[in-house]
Amino acid sequence: MGFKSRLKHGLLTAVAAVVSMTPPFMFVTDAQAAPRIKDIADFEGVRENQLVGYGLVVGLNGTGDSLRNTPMTRQSLTAMLERLGVNASEGNLNTRNVAAVMVTANLPPFASQGSRIDVTVSALGDARSLAGGTLLVTPLMGADQQVYAVAQGPLAIGGFSAQGQSGSSVTRGVPTAGRIASGAIVEREVSFDIAAAPEIRLALRNPDFTTAQRVAAAINGSVGADVAHAINPGSIVLRRPADYQGDMVALVGQIENLEVSVDNSARIVIDESSGIVVMGENVRVSTVAIAQGNLTISITEDPFVSQPAPLSRGETVVVPSTGLDVQEDEGGLVVVPGGVPLRQLVNGLNALGVTPRDMISILQALKAAGAIQAEIEVM
Repeated sequence: MGFKSRLKHGLLTAVAAVVSMTPPFMFVTDAQAAPRIKDIADFEGVRENQLVGYGLVVGLNGTGDSLRNTPMTRQSLTAMLERLGVNASEGNLNTRNVAAVMVTANLPPFASQGSRIDVTVSALGDARSLAGGTLLVTPLMGADQQVYAVAQGPLAIGGFSAQGQSGSSVTRGVPTAGRIASGAIVEREVSFDIAAAPEIRLALRNPDFTTAQRVAAAINGSVGADVAHAINPGSIVLRRPADYQGDMVALVGQIENLEVSVDNSARIVIDESSGIVVMGENVRVSTVAIAQGNLTISITEDPFVSQPAPLSRGETVVVPSTGLDVQEDEGGLVVVPGGVPLRQLVNGLNALGVTPRDMISILQALKAAGAIQAEIEVM
């Protein structure tokens, strides 16, 4: 038997620069243009609304709810049949072809009446699978308890489940949840008159003072007037000029494609479970010397059998034999100059030949020594 203390698997990726954690580390530059305003900010009021509903799925091949254990399914089935003119209150319902489900959907902004949206269906009782089922008419309500859409249709299931008579079974994916593409029809619109609005607010997805100022400056330069003001790191107020020929929709369409260079704080994100390290381009390091070496300890067991001499009274025994080998890689100090950007930091770490797990330890040690100017977030 044996064990090694060397860690050999992992990956390092970067947002502004990609660093491959399989030595030597690679730094890939990004020559793409700056992002657009529509990619870094949301317009206040232009958002989705979440919908939810309770319904029944029928047509299951014996994989639905057991009506004895799920009284809600029995009550819903009885109430539905009575609305259709079938008196089932006194009957002994014992089918497993029906399942109670929760139906969820997102109502897109400015969705018009009659348009279709996708819905997700999830089992609520003890159904084993929703494969082959059909969702019956299900009203979808918003937070105000108003019906905004109605869903119905056959389910598409990504998983499956099979079971043999001996009790063996296999399951892939989640057979108790599925989707219906374009399975709901919008019945009520969410009114929002953006065209007549005198002003609108832009919300940055990653709040930052510098980015907010750059967005306001880019808008003012494009419109030719002082119409945008950053009121905090995450919000920019956009006012429509009095002499502007178009409405607010035209103004938003004019400025949403403007390119703005975003600025982010220096941050390093570490996922210790998978060995992933993400470093932003603003990470800086002070002058520091780093030494790293790998220690490998191998223990082998090779027992042998000791037999007594012929015609003697001895016993045959197993004699243990242990072999121990210790190897330590030679590693010297590598000096990383201070104030360098991410590229030079990566080049300095390349000289060490570190593994992903070692990289995590080095970064945490640099932070503890006060030699790295970045926030470290451990996931």
